[in-house]
Amino acid sequence: MSLTPDSPVATQVVPSPNHDERTLPVDALILHYTGMASAGAALLRLCNPLSKVSSHYLVFEEGRVVQMVPEARRAWHAGVSAWEGVRDLNSRSIGIEIAHPGHAEDGTVAPYPEAQMAAVTALCRDILGRWPIRPDRVLGHSDIAPERKIDPGESFSWLALHRDGIGHWVAPAPIRDGRFFAEGDAGQPIEALQSMFALYGYDVPVSGTFDARTKAVVTAFQRHFRPARVDGVADASTITTLRDLLAAKPV
Repeated sequence: MSLTPDSPVATQVVPSPNHDERTLPVDALILHYTGMASAGAALLRLCNPLSKVSSHYLVFEEGRVVQMVPEARRAWHAGVSAWEGVRDLNSRSIGIEIAHPGHAEDGTVAPYPEAQMAAVTALCRDILGRWPIRPDRVLGHSDIAPERKIDPGESFSWLALHRDGIGHWVAPAPIRDGRFFAEGDAGQPIEALQSMFALYGYDVPVSGTFDARTKAVVTAFQRHFRPARVDGVADASTITTLRDLLAAKPV
């Protein structure tokens, strides 16, 4: 890899051997947290040939950005994943790892430092200026792998990114008491709910049964778009927010 980064936001290249040829055009941007104790440890893992994982960029806590894989190459960051019916997200996405310890044992997730968020924002804006990526295809790892992944977590400010012209967002509907759907429910309303999630891009079978997969999708959606309450229950706030996102989805 050239020692000159693809993005001027990156200040250093630390090459990872973990990449191969792309088979699809780039049309998605995927954000992750490292889930490791330090950025240095994460960088070593992403560049270790035995780990078989990598990402195009790593954003350190203080805002430093390192590139590891050329954007023209297929980094190994998404794993088993799907969005809008496509399962090889590695081939058509650019991956950004954000140094962060991840969720604590009690399920909480620490906020991201301001300097780090500023660097993530600048990097995303630069990437989106060079690749044809729709706002609704700027996604979290949990969106594309809801049963396996929970990053970048509910403390990541997708709203802040949207205010800088990055990603798709609508104001979450207020949380109120009322009718809701949860795991174990079945029938036409569940089929309609699953159809809405699938139409937005989530990989969920339209079975009419609120199963574990559906709960995982609802939870991932809440982490991204309704982070005030992440419980996997499809309440009126969740469903209304999804409806509003669908109405505003770019075509």
